[in-house]
Amino acid sequence: MTWANTACAPSLFFRSIHAITEVIAMKTDAQLKKDVEAELEWNPAVNASKVGVAVHEGVVTLTGHLDNYAEKRAVEKAVQMVAGVRGIALELDVKLDPGHRRSDSDIATAAERSFAWHALVPADRIKVIVEKGWITLKGEVDWDYQRREAEKAVRSLTGVVGVSNAITLKASATPADVSRRIHDALTRHADSESKGITVTVKEDKVTLQGFVDSWAERASIYGAAWSAPGVRTVVNELSVRP
Repeated sequence: MTWANTACAPSLFFRSIHAITEVIAMKTDAQLKKDVEAELEWNPAVNASKVGVAVHEGVVTLTGHLDNYAEKRAVEKAVQMVAGVRGIALELDVKLDPGHRRSDSDIATAAERSFAWHALVPADRIKVIVEKGWITLKGEVDWDYQRREAEKAVRSLTGVVGVSNAITLKASATPADVSRRIHDALTRHADSESKGITVTVKEDKVTLQGFVDSWAERASIYGAAWSAPGVRTVVNELSVRP
């Protein structure tokens, strides 16, 4: 049956969504732990047997030793997909398998080559520093997406145990109506995301406050704020509803 066949179908649909939301909100820590473990098991990029999961009041603590940094990022992303997660404490260490170890010089060379082949990364404006497998990125770019793409380009390189992104954004004029532009962007993405969210702008710094329903929604709003012209800093104080 389509919505065109009955006037009450839309309201029934939204009541169902509301009921599902209430069930998610009622998850116990034990239920949430099972869901997180199931999600890790489901993800082919993760060796779930190496990840310990503990949950307290909706906050998930992850412990263990992983073979590479890419897997650590995959674990974090997988947990963020689970409904009911209010926070994540990432206490995972990367201990490279002997076959994955590379010299700092080799890692730096690989990083620079990855930038050279990446259309969204201004390679000539980014400096790569590697110490004991840990990459630090420095430099100045025009947009946050360039900074994020640079980090993503090196996460999966063999031998990497961590990444620190110290790339800054080039100063540019911030429009007077940047707060309205951010709210408009949220409305375009999903109307619910713009409700109850406070956007405060001071010069080139944006502060986000309010409550959201999930980590995915929190990330979406954060990304929308970074896409606004002239923004150099975004303080994300959004909380996931219990």
